Amino acid sequence: MEYDLLGWPPDGPKLRLDYERFSYAGKFVMTNTGKAVARTDENEIIAAVAFNEDRTDASTLWLRYVTVARDRRGEGIGPELLARVRDRALERGYDRLRIAVNNPFAYEALYRTGFAYTGETTGIAELVLEHPAPVDNEGNFDGEPDAKARYQAGLEEFRERELSDAETEFLESREGSEPPELEP
Repeated sequence: MEYDLLGWPPDGPKLRLDYERFSYAGKFVMTNTGKAVARTDENEIIAAVAFNEDRTDASTLWLRYVTVARDRRGEGIGPELLARVRDRALERGYDRLRIAVNNPFAYEALYRTGFAYTGETTGIAELVLEHPAPVDNEGNFDGEPDAKARYQAGLEEFRERELSDAETEFLESREGSEPPELEP
């Protein structure tokens, strides 16, 4: 497996991904976003992420679209790709990375990469996660010093939605649990 950062915003390359294999495939043809990919040893792209600077805060990088080939999901490729982008962005001088997620599987994958729920949602009901984990002046999240409370607060947001059977089963398996272990 090879991981490549292909370019930073606003001069990212176009990626043409197969819409039948990848969610958000059409979003990767924009050239104003940076891109990173995971490839097989045969040079086949199996995951991609697009990102750009926050419009109002140049020290914040937004991860906009993350996709893993449908036949490769669940292998840890997404979290590994995100961890590499995170590390390169921090080296580049970004203070904070943010992403909005719309499903509990992405939420869990981002937690394994060191992101944490901010307590915010977007206008389209996506949960906003941030790295490093956001805290108040006392080091608490939403008045709670507990990482478990923060993690469970985000899961609770998903529990209140209409979900697939797989999502419902996943959330049931996480009821009352600690956040997942960070992956290197």
